[in-house]
Amino acid sequence: MADRHAGRIFRRSIALSAVGLRCILVCCLFAVTVSTSVARAAELLNYAQSGSPPDPGLQLLQEEPHDLIFFSKDAGGGWVKARLLDLPNRTSINGQTGTLRVEVLGIDDRVFGAKWSDVDRIDFWEQRLKRETSERIARRDFKGAYPFLSVLIRDFPNLPELTQIRSDFLWQDAIDRASRSEFVQSLAMLKELRRYNPDYKVDRLLGAIDGLNDRLMGKLVEDGKLDDAQKMLSQLEDEYRGQNLKSVAKWNQAFVRMATQRMDQAIAAKDREDYRDAHRLARDAVHLRPSLAGAKELVRELNRIYPMVNVGVLQAARDLDPTNMSNWASRRSGRLLYRTLFEMRGAGPEGGEYEFLFGQTEQSADRLEFDLYFEPESLPPPLNQVNGFDVFDRIADRARPESESYFTAFAAALKTMGMNGPKEIRCILRRPHVLPASLLQLPVDGSWFGQEIGAPTGDYERVGVDEVESRYRLINQPRIESQPREIIETKMSSAAEGVAQLLQGEIDVLDQLFPSDAARLKSSRDIRVSEYPLPTVHMLIPCSDHPFVAERTFRRALLYGINREDILKGELLEGFQTPGCQVISGPFPAGKERDDPMGYAYDRMIQPRRYEPSVAKLLVALNQNEMKSAAQRAEKEMPEMTPLRLAYPSDNLSRTACEAIKSQWQLLDLDVELVELPTGASYPEEDTADLVYTSLAIWEPIIDARRLLGPNGLAQSGNQYIGLGLRQLEESRNWREARDRLLLLHFYVSQELPILPLWQLIDSYAYRRQVRGIGTDIVSLYENADQWQLQ
Repeated sequence: MADRHAGRIFRRSIALSAVGLRCILVCCLFAVTVSTSVARAAELLNYAQSGSPPDPGLQLLQEEPHDLIFFSKDAGGGWVKARLLDLPNRTSINGQTGTLRVEVLGIDDRVFGAKWSDVDRIDFWEQRLKRETSERIARRDFKGAYPFLSVLIRDFPNLPELTQIRSDFLWQDAIDRASRSEFVQSLAMLKELRRYNPDYKVDRLLGAIDGLNDRLMGKLVEDGKLDDAQKMLSQLEDEYRGQNLKSVAKWNQAFVRMATQRMDQAIAAKDREDYRDAHRLARDAVHLRPSLAGAKELVRELNRIYPMVNVGVLQAARDLDPTNMSNWASRRSGRLLYRTLFEMRGAGPEGGEYEFLFGQTEQSADRLEFDLYFEPESLPPPLNQVNGFDVFDRIADRARPESESYFTAFAAALKTMGMNGPKEIRCILRRPHVLPASLLQLPVDGSWFGQEIGAPTGDYERVGVDEVESRYRLINQPRIESQPREIIETKMSSAAEGVAQLLQGEIDVLDQLFPSDAARLKSSRDIRVSEYPLPTVHMLIPCSDHPFVAERTFRRALLYGINREDILKGELLEGFQTPGCQVISGPFPAGKERDDPMGYAYDRMIQPRRYEPSVAKLLVALNQNEMKSAAQRAEKEMPEMTPLRLAYPSDNLSRTACEAIKSQWQLLDLDVELVELPTGASYPEEDTADLVYTSLAIWEPIIDARRLLGPNGLAQSGNQYIGLGLRQLEESRNWREARDRLLLLHFYVSQELPILPLWQLIDSYAYRRQVRGIGTDIVSLYENADQWQLQ
């Protein structure tokens, strides 16, 4: 009844005099009281018979844009909030006659009329915003003024006073920030003011910019941030060319002095043959003042006399082993010092492609005979001193159980071996083997040639190691004139730092990139980005006797409790779509595409377990019940659930992944502790962790399966199904058998979970274009280090 009565009144055209306002007020209140209180109704009112509306302060911006219409005393007084009036001149109401048509806020689909003679004044919406902005600027409430100014700029860009208000805001706020020593922010605001209104307080504004620039430049130079200072100076020169800023001239002269000083020091270092220091100082000189006469020529001369390359690394190397499949840094830097009897050069349609270090190989058609032919004449020392008989002993040790280099897969494959003279070794196999070269990836050190154990056989030796740098110096005659005499590895604190230093020219090469960084760097004209052809497989490996981790049911719970897809795509790839980067269900690489030969061991029919936290919780509870029942049957106490210690190498990617895994496991009510491994380590010391995050180079699954899953492998699995799968794999007579048995082993691993598979990544490296000869499709960064050139 009340709603119908109100509706009849609203259909009329009501004059907004005092009588009209009273009528609206009564009807609205009567309708509202049906469902709410009078107090609440009062809050909803957008009009009143007297007075003025309360000042809403910042809440004004939460209201619908409106004009405030005030009625004269003769008309009964009062005010109303109206939707923005369509008037040609929204600054004054002088000269208006007739009827004003009004839409009142809160009353939809109704238009009211009021005589212009009854209107005392109108407070227009934009004028209220302008007044609020100016008043707040005057009392230095810049945080309060900013939202009002933003609305004015967005909705009323042609307001006549807007340029002055906006300029006053920038000027006053900049002064206020400078008084609080916020010089960077203050300078940014003054520069914005100069761009926005070049005619505003010209002399004072340029003087303030000049003074702040001088102050900031001094602070940057004092802190050693010369690169930032250079960029800042260059920007000011470009933006204020012809304005004669004193600070620009002052600091240009200062940089010329610093660059000249560095160049003089570089020349002195070159004269005393301290080429490493000379390189650093010459680069500094060019960086400080690229136009300095003779600086670039000095850099070119040093590159000719003593080529030196700076490599940024995310993981520093401690132990050096080019065959280490679980330690990226060891594998990378080990290639500089040591060669391998058989070196992998890439992947082919039938497994890896291997090169015999000392010559050529030949395998019989029935794959039962494998011959090695020595041709050492073209090799550099000490490799050219190879003795076939010594190599024979090293290979034989590979099949002797008492030897440290014993490898069960080779012992099982080898029937007998002998020598046909000093330059030929013949191996007779028990059964056909699809890739016998893969069984002989042995690091070759100086002890093979009568030197000390661990003596290098590559082109370089390590001459200095600290927390940040590792130096590798050429020990042989350079293969080509431009071969680097030194390679300096610098540990980056983060991937972002590595990218920044590469872009700035502080380093020449970056050995490993986040996929997202690789995608961004490809757009740089100065940088080249290439992918390593072989992926790395990331997984969690149990590494303790934790009673819960030892249970398959619990390991399944842990896997169900990791949102692998989300961590990979969100945390590691940062939303970038990178072919080949994917969640996996087993221990072997899946390849980039379905027909990629590197995916021959991966069964695509086995789908990765989805993220199912409810299933994970259920499995945790089920595992506890199983362990409790087993303890009762054995009349023993149930093992205590101690915190899970998750170890990871000290690099950004591993840390990011493990922090995400920890947070997801904590949702299962598990107590998790993260353990960062020492620099250069990829596997924890005994009893320091329960699981370890690792990225593996599973490049030859036929051989690497045992290195990972065997009783003496990384996972140290004693599972009977895994053991059976490994034995069947090593008895394969052809590629078809090998592939079928690898797929079966994949199935066993996905069920028994001796490891927790996570994802595979396609890793990339980047280098500045002046570095030539690095090559593409390289398995190791330093594969072609003897061909590197600095332009």
